[in-house]
Amino acid sequence: MACVFTSNKTIRVCPFLNGEVENPESKTNSTWIHPNLPSKCTWKPGKSISESPHNCVPLPKEPKILSNILEKIGHTPLVRINKISKAYGLKCELLAKCEYFNAGGSVKDRITLRMFEDAEKAGILKPGDTIIEPTSGNTGIGLALTAAVKGYRCIIVMPEKMSIEKVDILRALGAEIVRTPCTRFDAPESNVRVAWKLKNEIPNSHILDQYRNPSNPLAHYDTTAEEILEQCDGKVDMIVAGAGTGGTITGIARKMKEKCPECKIVGVDPEGSIVALPSSLNTAEDATMEVEGIGHDFIPTVLDRSVIDQWCKSNDTESFLMARRLIREEGLLCGGSAGSAMSVAVKAAKQLKEGQRCVVILPDSVRNYMSKFLNDKWMITNGFLKEDVQEHYPWWWNIKVQKLNLLAPLTLLPDVNCQKAIEILRDKGYDQAPVVAESGLILGMVTLSSILSSLLSGSAQFSDPVIKVIYQQFSKISLDDTLGKLSHILGNDHFAIVVRELEQYNADGSSFTKQMVFGVVTAVDLLSFVTRKVNSQKLNNGTLSSVSSEKKLFSGEYEKND
Repeated sequence: MACVFTSNKTIRVCPFLNGEVENPESKTNSTWIHPNLPSKCTWKPGKSISESPHNCVPLPKEPKILSNILEKIGHTPLVRINKISKAYGLKCELLAKCEYFNAGGSVKDRITLRMFEDAEKAGILKPGDTIIEPTSGNTGIGLALTAAVKGYRCIIVMPEKMSIEKVDILRALGAEIVRTPCTRFDAPESNVRVAWKLKNEIPNSHILDQYRNPSNPLAHYDTTAEEILEQCDGKVDMIVAGAGTGGTITGIARKMKEKCPECKIVGVDPEGSIVALPSSLNTAEDATMEVEGIGHDFIPTVLDRSVIDQWCKSNDTESFLMARRLIREEGLLCGGSAGSAMSVAVKAAKQLKEGQRCVVILPDSVRNYMSKFLNDKWMITNGFLKEDVQEHYPWWWNIKVQKLNLLAPLTLLPDVNCQKAIEILRDKGYDQAPVVAESGLILGMVTLSSILSSLLSGSAQFSDPVIKVIYQQFSKISLDDTLGKLSHILGNDHFAIVVRELEQYNADGSSFTKQMVFGVVTAVDLLSFVTRKVNSQKLNNGTLSSVSSEKKLFSGEYEKND
């Protein structure tokens, strides 16, 4: 990353990155470089490679015996999709580029190795230095793997929503982990800002910065794209890939524009992200994105949207169900974002004819999501699978949540300070409350315990706004959901936010759906509803113990009432 940090060597500065070259003598804790600055890259189709400020790396051959595990990055297989292609009636050949065969289990291994090697060649990274990176997990795993082999200290700053599997893998690789709230990238508590704060405080530390580093798309320009061309004998008609940082799709697309200009590049962007073009596609900016690794609330510097021919939006439900189909029907142990890409590909590829070829990038492995979309209970709880009605469920199982007759919720605005929040919660007899914007948008949850733990740890002060101590890892349920689904949620969580959806219209006639807080439901609410009828029927036999009832409630021991 030669153009981010100064060094004693004279190097060619790449205009791809933005912002001033860092001056180590004028560092302050507020110094950080935005990950969405406009790109100044000079790449154009047909431009001579000799005019590039970068070093291009030829595609290496894979040795029979590897000197270390980093040599097992790249050379991933291209696999024909058979059953799913037939099910969707596709005439073209559908192929999957299985990036989870890389050493660290994802496509991000390519960029982490390239960023390391380029920084070492530029004299920026030296033995004993520290690597810090804000990441959703896969880049962190690739960095931690490379750091472990090369002997660097590694600190990964990642949002709370990322899977526990990723956290465990990072710890096993020796990385230090800092978790942050799932918030806007430019918020002081975001993983991007926290990473830069750590960099400014830790001597000899570096952020390789996947969002701005030219080595990110270059890794795919030099290797991933070349592998696809080699595996397909130069004949590719469509490539479908998700956009996280945008490095994968940018690097592949640029090479295709040079060597296979007729190839159509299709970008996949999840609902809730603002990356797709035209911007009119991004109508669900408030949507929750459960699929990890793709989508942003900013446009990363390395993403060159000019080389994307078509953007398509994906959604969580189709993504997870398609990922499960890829596992079950094709035997491809891929992650959720692979389902996003494939769910778009089976639609986009309908325009291709017999003899044509579509390649889909599958970014990572199911290894990272064993507790999430691979788990039926998690899928049901989050509304991605419907639970079949069965006779053995208790009498209340299929009753709607709206029957609970919940009280109007207590909500807090984000600018209420921690001291006042504690007073309000105690005075009103609540343990927790949703924090909502004036527009009604749910920003997160705050509990007495979370406020107090933040105060005791020194990460927050009594005078700080409550938005500083919120967390976004909470469950939501709608009024039309069943008490059975609520029971699943409360088996793991202390509460759930009950939401209702409102359809709002803009001046131009377009509409969007907004979720509003209707109430907060706890195990006590559900238990009270269930035992009210049970107690009335069993009054002659004595009252039920609330403790034993709660255990039965969530273990499914209640029998159906005839």
